[in-house]
Amino acid sequence: MRRRSWFVAGFTFTLGAFLAWQVAQAVLRASQVLLLVVLAFLLAVSLEPLVGWLVARGHRRGRAVLIVCAVLLLIVAGLLAVVVPPVVTEVEALIHAVPGWLQQLHDHQSTLGRLEDRYHLTDKAKTQIGSGGGSSIFGGLLGAGLYVVSALTATAVVVTLTVYFMASMPAIKRFFYQLVPGSRRARTQEITEEILVRIGRFMLGNVATSAIAGVATFAWCAPMSVPYAAALGVFTAVMDMIPMVGSTIAGVVVSLVALSVSWPVAVATAGFYIAFRLLEDYLIMPRAMRYAVDVHPLVTVVAVLAGGALLGIVGALVAVPVAVAVNLILDEVVFPKLDAA
Repeated sequence: MRRRSWFVAGFTFTLGAFLAWQVAQAVLRASQVLLLVVLAFLLAVSLEPLVGWLVARGHRRGRAVLIVCAVLLLIVAGLLAVVVPPVVTEVEALIHAVPGWLQQLHDHQSTLGRLEDRYHLTDKAKTQIGSGGGSSIFGGLLGAGLYVVSALTATAVVVTLTVYFMASMPAIKRFFYQLVPGSRRARTQEITEEILVRIGRFMLGNVATSAIAGVATFAWCAPMSVPYAAALGVFTAVMDMIPMVGSTIAGVVVSLVALSVSWPVAVATAGFYIAFRLLEDYLIMPRAMRYAVDVHPLVTVVAVLAGGALLGIVGALVAVPVAVAVNLILDEVVFPKLDAA
């Protein structure tokens, strides 16, 4: 009997460990999909105040969701109308410039011709393509195409899930509340609603600070005659939504574009972005986050760093809402129990 009990215990432990390992592997394989689901849910929670405001004004929830989606589509269309024309213009200019560059390669008096005479760039390119470099180039283009398709697919999935979450938010919350024992359901519902409200405030605060960055970029670039000031403002606003590194990348790109005007303008633009980054990090963002989520700025910075290190850009975006939820649970549940113990 003792041998049999040890056998049963060992078998049970081994089976449990194997099942746990299989579950962990399944979660890892589905991590990208889970991240998309989490991102879509955060977007739905961020837009929930707008939907709730329309519902409170007498609109049915389905109509309120359609109105919010239509407004967002108009905003996206407007942003694309600002950004796409400069990009198309530059691509067309590049295509028209290629024949001239090829002509200059055979002109020994031009800069490209002298570089060709010294380094034999054309012969090296032909050799590279003939020795299998063409396949690597084709592979690189194919990889870039697959990346674009993957990004478009992920965007479509996030948009679809966001609309579904927005339309079904009350039903989703009711379902999860039913999983909580009745004695604790009211308190759980109260804390959950507060968490969702703070997450929505955080996302809206992030959008507001990003809009400020975009307007500031336009207000700087337009008087300095930096080309495509409106498009650069939109680019900066979008990049500023990426925590920690987004505004820095935007500043570098805008400063490089300012080089087309002059070196002094580029240096001044870089100085402007350094000053604005300090202003955003130490004045705008802490005040906005303090009002929106009531979380200490140090906690916000640490959460963003940890989330970015674990899950990349999506992890950095999800980190602060997770910190908000943990902070509220500690304040409302854990600390009162410890004080009463």
